[in-house]
Order: sequence, then structure tokens, then C-alpha cells
Amino acid sequence: MNLLHTAVVIVISVVLAACNSTPREPISSRDGSAYISQQSAAQRSARVSDVHYDLDFTLTGGTTFSATTNVNFNLSDTNKALTLDLNQATISHFSINGKKVYPNYNNRYITLNPGLLVSGRNTVEVQFTRAHSTNGEGLHRFVDPVDDKVYLYSHFEPAAAQQMFAVFDQPDLKATYTLSVTAPKEWTVISAMRESSTTEQGDTRQWHFPQSPKLSPYNFSMHAGPYHQWTDNSGKYPLRLFARQSVVDQVTPQDWFTYTQQGLTFFDEYFGIPYPFKKYDQVLVPDFLYGAMENAAAITFSESRFLFNTEMTATQKQRLAGVIMHEMAHQWFGNLVTMKWWNGLWLNESFASFMGTLATAEATEFTYAWRSFYANNKQSAYHLDSQASTHPIEVPVATTQNAFDNIDAITYSKGASALKQLNHLLGEKAFQTGVRNYLTQYSYQNAELNDFIKSLGKAANKNLTTWSQQWLYEAGVNSIQASFSCENGRITQFSLNQSAASDTLPTLREQHVQIGLFTKGRNRLHHNISMPVTYSGSTTNVTSLVGLYCPDLVYPNYQDWGFVKVNLDPVSFNTAKQNLRLVKDPLLRSMLWQSLWDSVEDGSLSLNDYIGTVLVNLPGETDDTIVGQVLSSLSKTRVYLDKMAPINQRYARKAIRAIEQMSLRKVMINSHNRDFQRRWFSNYIAFARSQDALNNIDALLNNKASIKGLTLDQDLRWMMISHLNRYDHPSAMYWLRKERELDSSDSGQKSALAAEVSRPDALKKRQWLTRIQQDTNLPFSKQRTIMDNLYPSEQKSLSAVTADQRLTTLAQLDKDKGPVFMRSYAKDLIPTDCSYGNVSALQHLQSNNEQLSDGTQRALKEAIQQEQKCLLITSKMSR
Repeated sequence: MNLLHTAVVIVISVVLAACNSTPREPISSRDGSAYISQQSAAQRSARVSDVHYDLDFTLTGGTTFSATTNVNFNLSDTNKALTLDLNQATISHFSINGKKVYPNYNNRYITLNPGLLVSGRNTVEVQFTRAHSTNGEGLHRFVDPVDDKVYLYSHFEPAAAQQMFAVFDQPDLKATYTLSVTAPKEWTVISAMRESSTTEQGDTRQWHFPQSPKLSPYNFSMHAGPYHQWTDNSGKYPLRLFARQSVVDQVTPQDWFTYTQQGLTFFDEYFGIPYPFKKYDQVLVPDFLYGAMENAAAITFSESRFLFNTEMTATQKQRLAGVIMHEMAHQWFGNLVTMKWWNGLWLNESFASFMGTLATAEATEFTYAWRSFYANNKQSAYHLDSQASTHPIEVPVATTQNAFDNIDAITYSKGASALKQLNHLLGEKAFQTGVRNYLTQYSYQNAELNDFIKSLGKAANKNLTTWSQQWLYEAGVNSIQASFSCENGRITQFSLNQSAASDTLPTLREQHVQIGLFTKGRNRLHHNISMPVTYSGSTTNVTSLVGLYCPDLVYPNYQDWGFVKVNLDPVSFNTAKQNLRLVKDPLLRSMLWQSLWDSVEDGSLSLNDYIGTVLVNLPGETDDTIVGQVLSSLSKTRVYLDKMAPINQRYARKAIRAIEQMSLRKVMINSHNRDFQRRWFSNYIAFARSQDALNNIDALLNNKASIKGLTLDQDLRWMMISHLNRYDHPSAMYWLRKERELDSSDSGQKSALAAEVSRPDALKKRQWLTRIQQDTNLPFSKQRTIMDNLYPSEQKSLSAVTADQRLTTLAQLDKDKGPVFMRSYAKDLIPTDCSYGNVSALQHLQSNNEQLSDGTQRALKEAIQQEQKCLLITSKMSR
């Protein structure tokens, strides 16, 4: 049959079907975009059930793939049309219940004619070809620049499965999947199940996978390519680890397998439900948008986060263990039991963050994981929850386009902190029982927040309605401060005073915390007593402390049970500022350091005084987590110093020079401690501004200088070369060209690009900016590299050259580029220069562009607030 005859037959069949059908409701309430609203998704899931996908893919390694999707499902009625998601595909064959028809397809979804559907079981077959994605979504294709080998991996969250196959792309339409893949013979194919058989056919191999358990579309996955494989069958479940062949030497499989086995043992016991899948695969992939993704039994991890050119430091190993545990927790909470809609995504991530940290602390050598959580994750949550752009933990999600609008530190770390507080409030045993009951009741189903809260409340025999309202539906972080008075060395009055985040966020919460009392000794700060207290409202009197010795320091969130910012009372503030070296408890020391930094950001402690405190106390700090925490605050300090007005620039230069010299001294005296030495050396590079320091970096690269104990691996070399280029050192371009020739890897290419775009060249920067603003064939991972490095903080005047261009084009880019692009663009390229004029310009842009997406609006609010904070901090400087 020729093509013209086929087309005529198809058209006639569609017309006849339409003529013979009875009147029905409008065919679709969708807006023509690839996104589906919560309402439309709910209407679809009310009609569709018992879904099964039979998937067949042909992969060649080229820029496109071909596939057949057979969708089998029950339909409750044929009163109106049904949509099936498939994004940007070229359909070659389409049939409904065996009848070949021409698809009603708008390049985003297919509208199924209700006249061809039946009440009961239906089958839709779609054959199509599609280009591979290059932005990290759908079925992403990557060509290794080292050996030209092609690697594929899928990423579907929140709703990108439709970029790989025809699907009802929403979490509450769980389905089973049967998969067949034809691929080059040397490739491996990985999915939720282990293959049941493979068959060679010339230069190709066909892989067959048995039916999977019920999974939401975003939990299913398929990865393919000539991946190198490691295996470990020593435990209860078979483990595999995969990575590109060119990066094999950067992988330490024993670390991966050790933490994975420890986690599976811990979670099996904690949840009381065996791991729900038959094998556990982990795949290191390039160009990844996030840190990792919990695809059922085939978890993907970002190479950029977990591949190193030298032995991992303890901090890097802890991060690896923590992320493995986080994604593993999702296998139960997220994959086994799944949210109904994307407003539940926060609970997935918060729970995995809480359980991942708990497992890391209790099942691995990183027993101090909660201290790391406080110093890093929790501070990000406090920062974001103090912004004008803050939002409740639980928020409505209108469409799949908005699913990631609120995926941030509030979603992950504030939510995890709220669960940690709830764990203390209910008791660990009741909390665990509630979690077990929830997972058992809703296995392989979808559930909602209320289902989870009810399960916890029932286990603890406690009504959690008020708790849920205060913590999950109200935004903002509270502050507490101890208030006490003493006579004759004894406490006569003691209360906790709680304050709201702001007038517009007035909620005061109930929390269960510990109050720690301390007195100064000659060589240490003595811990007198810890008193558990449940407080609420604006003032809570703590009469049980009356009569105790008058303290020199009170910390009202001792051991970090609560999610609350601590304002030190005047006595405690003075003690903390002058006696950090006397605090032996590392968590308390960490929390006091944070209180001092918070005082800088709220304007009650000058930046000068904080830097002075750092220069006096930090050189003697021996705890790696605390050193990392304070160096992180110094990184923020450097940005403030870089953007200071001319009147403060003399002090800024002196402060940066002092930190530069302190860092180099610490590098040189820590030759016996590799992890410490590398941490301080990274800080030295970041603060290297003087000609002596830049020349020293050049000499180290050239082997004309050396530092005992320090090995310059590829990661450090690129860090140094990038820094020399930022400051246009005379040898910078020589090193860039040389290293680019020596390191042709993907990470090397991105490092070279980062160094090149950071150079202080106004014309080149404008060209780079124009390139990413326009359509480009540059992979998105490299576009992100450009955005991250285009305007370093010290290049204030160069940033000003294109500030107007970035402001005037923001609304159009927001409209054209989509949320994945704009998350990076808005974060890095909204202009900030610590000036009142820029605050005014950003406010004008905000008030005149109400049509901006929620994510970009939020980034704009945060930029305005950051500018205002910078102005406050610099105004408090003592010159």
C-alpha cells in the first residue's frame, strides 16, 4: 500500500469514527502545553486505572532513537477524550484498540478519540522516533570527548518520561512496565529490573526485562551504553555500580558498596519492610542536573559531585555516604509509597533527608553526621526561610511546570528539621512505629500528607493538627532568646522569649528543645545542666532553672533539637565572642560560630569584628566540620568585601590579605593532615589577590615552588588555573592552553570553559552572555558552566557593563527558555552590586513584570533582599 492510499484510509476512518459517535463533552481541558494541571491530572486518574506499559526501544548511539509504546489500561467511561503524553516525537504508526488511525497530536500530547475507546480494557500503540535530550531530562545522550563512546541515561522527575515514551505522566497513575531494548552489542542496559535474557543479532543485542512492580512514571528508568560495571554479591541484595570507561580510575567501588550495604541493613531494620526491589544498581552519569535521582533500583548520581582525581577526603566520603542513604530512603518513601501529586514532593525529600542523615550517623563511621547537617543543610534552610521569598513547606502545585518551583532548602532541610523535631516531640519509638505503619498500609500505592501525619499521630496517640498547621502550612523561621536574672550567683528568673519571623509571618510554634547552661572555667566552658523544655507562645517561664548557679552562657537549643534561630542574650553573646576556644563540645562551638555570623547578617555585629574573631580563633580550630562551616562564612564575607563601596575598600584589601596569609600558614603547618591541608589550600586560592599569592600559585603549577604534603592533582590544578585567569595573571592563558591540551576529559573541558569565561574581558563576556541568551547547540551543562563563572564577585564593574541587558531581557528569556534553564540563569545572572541604585532597578523590574514565572519572581526577590543585606552589613563597618 502506498503512502497516499494509507493517508486516505486513515482520514476516512477518523471521519467515520467521528460521525458514528454520540455527542460527548469537549475533547480536552488541557492548554496545549506539555504541562498538565493538577485538576486535569485528577480528572484523568479518576477515569484511568490498572496501567501497563510494554516498551520497545531501538538505540543506535546516534542523535535519535526509535521506540514503540503499547499502553494498556482500564477506562471507566468514554464520555470525553483522553490525553496521552508524548513530547516532541515523530509518530510513524498509531492505533487504538487495534484500529490504525491518524494521531490527533500537538507535539506534546495525543488526544485519544473517545469513539475508539471502550469502557474497560484499552490498548494504544504508538511507534515513533525522537531526538535524544541534551539538557539532562528525558533520555539524555552524552558523547565522551575522550574516546567518543556514547552513553545514555534517563531522568524523568517531575514529568519528563513523556520525552522518552508515550505515558500518562503523573505520579498517581502507577503502572507496571515490560521493557525490550535493542542496542549495540558492547552496551549494557540498566532498568528497574534485571534483564531476563539477552539475544545477539549481528552487531546488536536485544535485552528483555520482566514486568516491574507498580511504579510512578518518574520512578521508572532506562540507562544504556558501554558502561564499566562493578559487582558486589556479598550482602542480602545484589549490588552493581556503573560508570563511563574513561573515568574508571576515579571511582572507588569499595566505598560505594560499603555504604550501600550499611544502608540497606539499617533501613531494612528501621522500616521493618525488606528492600522492595530485587537488585540495587547505582550509575554515575555526566551532565546531570541534580546531585542524584532515586529511580527504582537504578539510582543515578552526578559525576561532577562524586568523581575526584585523587583519594576522597573524609568530607567527600561523608557526602557520598549521605547521598547514597538519601536516595536509598526514597526506595521505600517515594518509590514503594508515592505522593499523589507534586505538592507532596517536599515530604519525599524531607523524609529522605532526615532518614539519610539518621542512617549516616547510625550506620557508618560518620557518627557526627547531624553536626554536618546543622553546619550546612540547616543553615541553608535558615537562610532561605528568612528571605522575602520564603514559602510554607507544603504549598499548592498548579501544574507540572510548577513542580520544582519550591524544591529548595525549605523543601529538603527545613522539612527534615521539622521531622527531626517531631521525632523528639513524639518520641523515637512512636515516630518509627508511625513510619512503619504508613509504609505497610500504602505499599505500591499513592498517599497524601494527611495519611502520613495520621499514621504518626495514631502511633503516638497525639493529635497533630495544630503541629501540621504551624510547621507545614506557615512560612518563616522563629527566633528564641533566653532571658534571666540572678542574685547572689543564683538564677532568680528564667524564661524563653520567642519572636515571629516578621509582622507578615506572625506564627509562633511549639517546640521541644534542650536549654544548656554553662559557666567559665580557667581552661574550658563548664556544662552545668541540660534541661528539656517544651515552649510555645511569646514567653515560656522555665521555673525549674530558678535557684541554679548563674550561667556565663545559655544556649536555648542545645544539641540542636529544634528548628529555630538563636539570638544570644547579652551575657552569652559576650562569652561566645571572647571564649570560643574554651568550648570543648564541637556542636555547641559550631552553633556559637553560627550565632556570631547570624549577628553579622542581622546587623548587630560588624563584619570587622567577625573577621577579627575568625583571625584569632579559627587557626586553633581542629574540627574539620567547624573549619568548613567558618570558611563557608568567609566565602560569603569575601563577596561582601568584593562589593564594598570605595570608602571601605582599603579595609577590604587588608582583610582579604590577612585571610590569604592565615590560609597559607595553615596549609604549610598541616602537611601531616591531607584533608585539612586541602581544605585550607582551597581557601588560600579563593582569597589569593596579592601579586605575591598569584605568583606563588603560578610557581606551584610550574614546579618552581612546592608545599610539603600537598599534591597538585587535576582538580587542584584547574582550581588554580581558573583563579589565575580570573585575575588575568600574565601566565594565565599559557596554563589554560596547556592544561586544556593535557586534560581532554568532560570535566577538563568544563573547567577550561569556566576559566575562560571568568577572564576580565568585557567584550568576551558580552559575547558569552549573548550566546547563552540565544538558541545555541551548546549542551546545557556547558551553558550552566558559563552562567556559574561569567561574573565573579570581584568583577563588579564588568558585571555592570551588561547589567541593563540582563534586566531588560529577563522577562523574554523567562518566557522562552523554560524552568530548567531559568533556575540557573536567574540564580547567577540577575545583577547584584551592593548599591541602592541596583536595588531600585531590581524593584522596578519586579513591579513591571508580574507575568514572570514563580521561580524567577522568587529569584528576583532574593536578589533584592541580598542587595539590602549587603548594604546593611557594609553600613555597619567600622572604617
